[in-house]
Amino acid sequence: MIRIGKYIEQFINWLTHNFSPFFKMVKACVETMVDGVVGLFTFLPFYVVIALVAILAWRRAGWGIGVVTALGLSLIYAMGYWAPTMETLSLILVSAFIALIIGIPLGIWAARSRTAGRVMRPLLDFMQTMPAFVYLIPAVLFFGLGKVPGVFATIIFAMPPAVRLTTLGISQVPEDIVEATRSFGATPRQLLFKVELPLALPTILAGVNQTIMMSLSMVVVSAMIAAGGLGEIVLKGITQLKIGLGFEGGIAVVILAIILDRITQSFGKKKLKKNAK
Repeated sequence: MIRIGKYIEQFINWLTHNFSPFFKMVKACVETMVDGVVGLFTFLPFYVVIALVAILAWRRAGWGIGVVTALGLSLIYAMGYWAPTMETLSLILVSAFIALIIGIPLGIWAARSRTAGRVMRPLLDFMQTMPAFVYLIPAVLFFGLGKVPGVFATIIFAMPPAVRLTTLGISQVPEDIVEATRSFGATPRQLLFKVELPLALPTILAGVNQTIMMSLSMVVVSAMIAAGGLGEIVLKGITQLKIGLGFEGGIAVVILAIILDRITQSFGKKKLKKNAK
């Protein structure tokens, strides 16, 4: 019988023992980022945040989504879940930001190097198909309980769409355009930033949307390791069999998902319309 788990456990313990200062530094950085975003959202009065988000939704996705955003966020405040919603939003934004900062360059690399693409593909399959609960175990060992291991697990789960769709977008840039750009003497950097990335932007923005939505889907899982936010409310509803509490937490998550989805989708759609013209 081969016990792969035994060797994985030994490896995780070795990392925890030998890289403890590194993990403490990462934990401090991520905690600072999350607390900074939470502080920003909670510093502003709730009606200012609602107005700003509604205006953004109206400008990007139309007046209908703007009205839905204002009503949805007002309902969350009226239910008494404003603070956990801001915590959840902060966790999602920080997790998605780090996942995109890492994922988009990896996607560019995979598009330009066939070897890198072949190596990354099974790793991305592993990250997407491994049950999300499994990521919590090493995350807790590295960073302890709280928001940081939740961010760590969310990054692993949400990063693959950013990598895959960036690779797809750059691979779909017509070869004749690439060859014409090269024939005019463009450097690889000019080719990437002035031709490939602008043409691939709608597909990359679809990856950004998917990364944010997958980050949101980790809300309840992260709450199991004391990440807080709306996931904790849903978790209390499940563990204490309080149907109303769980439903209210779920409604708040759905409202947040609709707002984030419509706003991020609008960036890709407007770029597609602009390219079509």
